[in-house]
Order: sequence, then structure tokens, then C-alpha cells
Amino acid sequence: MADPTNHNQAGEIAPSTVDKQAPSVAEEHAPSTDSPEATDLPTANTPDPKAANPEDNPNAAKPDAASPKREKPAAAATGEKPAAAAKAAKKEKAPAVEDKPFVEFIEQDYLPALQKAIAQQGVKDLQVSFAKQKLPITGFESAEECWQIIGSWKETGLRQFNLYFPEEDIQGKKGFSCNEGKKPSTLESFLIDERKTTLDLLVYGLVQRLGGQKWLGIN
Repeated sequence: MADPTNHNQAGEIAPSTVDKQAPSVAEEHAPSTDSPEATDLPTANTPDPKAANPEDNPNAAKPDAASPKREKPAAAATGEKPAAAAKAAKKEKAPAVEDKPFVEFIEQDYLPALQKAIAQQGVKDLQVSFAKQKLPITGFESAEECWQIIGSWKETGLRQFNLYFPEEDIQGKKGFSCNEGKKPSTLESFLIDERKTTLDLLVYGLVQRLGGQKWLGIN
């Protein structure tokens, strides 16, 4: 006997529950026609956003802001020396002998070099001294005392020269006088055209002046 619940009053068959659910299930899984929807699947013409270069592809995945940034190598790794280390490694230039105090320079450097240079010119009995005293020149008796180098030898009579430093400075004014057995009467300027006086120049200048006097060598 047929179930009376499957027939309505007009004798029509009622739709089953499957037919009722089919439209709703289809609509749920059907794609929307309002706007395009992007998917995660790469196509033949579109590169994988995660694998593409961010500079070439604006759709490429950006790096995670939380990921650590690469740090530049330290100065030591690149071979660069710190400024302090470079200064420490640089050798300090030794001070010039001319920068010594005046008296110390004359006694320790100039007198030995001068004696050696004059001896090489054939003078065997040179006597050299360094003293602060009056100028032994006629007309300068009232002048103040000044430092002077006195040299003498008796090879052919008594020959004496004096080199004066009135300013107690080798870069300052200098004077010269010489005589043979009698008091000198002339005070000459010495090395006045030189901008800077050095040990070698002081030795060379005095040897040249004595040579001009014909006191050296075979003179």
C-alpha cells in the first residue's frame, strides 16, 4: 500500500530532499560572477610571487619585516685599520739636532764636526773653545758679552778666528773675525743670506771662509 505522505492532495509527487538541497549546494561552490578572484596557483604566464625578484615583479612576496637585516662587515674584517692604530704604528720623526738648546747644540754637535772638517784640510794643531765673553775687536770694547767659538793654531804663526752668536741662536745674527798675531779690527757678517741655518751649513760656511783667507791646505 503506498505511503499517503508522498502525494499531495492534487495527486502530484513532492520533491525529494536531494532536489531541495541541490541548488543551495551548487550556488555555494559556484564561482562568483561579480569580481575576479585570485588564486594561489601559478599560471604559465605568471611567475610564482614567492620565487620572483621583488625588484622586477611588484607582486613578489616582500621579505618579512621581522627577519634580521644583514649587517655590514666590521672594519677589521675588511682590512681597514682604526685611526688610533694607524697613528700608533706610524714612526715618530726624530727631532733635528738644530732644534736642541743653543749651548747643547754647539758643544755636542757643532764643535766636534768643525774640528773634524778643519783637520781634513791639513790643520793638525787646531784648538777650539766655546765661551761667553767680550768681542776682541777694536771699537767693540763696550759691547755686551756674547757666545763665541774661538779657534787657533800655530802652524805658520798664530792664526785665530772667532765666530759670534750675539742672539744665542744659530738662526739669528752671526759674525766673524780673524787675525794673525794681533787684535782684529773688522767684524764681518756670517751666513746672512741663508734662510735656515743647519749643522752642515755652519761647518761648510766656516771652512769656506777660512779657505778664502788662505789658511787651509797648502796655503
